[in-house]
Order: sequence, then C-alpha cells, then structure tokens
Amino acid sequence: MTVHDQIDWSQCSLVEVKLKVQSGAPVLQGTRTPVAAIVDNFDYGVSVAEISEQFAIPQDLVQAVLTYAKSHRVAHPV
Repeated sequence: MTVHDQIDWSQCSLVEVKLKVQSGAPVLQGTRTPVAAIVDNFDYGVSVAEISEQFAIPQDLVQAVLTYAKSHRVAHPV
C-alpha cells in the first residue's frame, strides 16, 4: 500500500479494530497481525505463501485479505 492509498476495512468481517490491540490499527480478527503488514508485504513482492508462513496465517485467509484490499483501496491526492 503506497503512502497515498488507504483501504476502508470497515466492512471486512475478517478485520477488527480494538484500541488496546496494535494501537487501534486494523488487525486480522483474533490476532495481533496488522492487515496493513499483509498488504504491504504483498505490494513489495512477497508471495501469498511467504506471507502465510511469515505470519502463521492460512493462505486462503491471506488471499481473502488481499482480495478485499484490492477492491477497497481509496486513493488520496498528495
């Protein structure tokens, strides 16, 4: 995710926001894994399999997060 892109996670059932978890950053539900870390890694060329292994998350869940992110990116002008 570039500095100028944001993702609206509000409608994603896989994501939750809790003030005491990762300072309120959107995380994968039931974990402390920021979804931005998943998206950023993928954007930098890390494969779904590698992200899955790195964060100990099933590949289908990684793919679901990436699919949601792709369809909910909101570009912001500089």
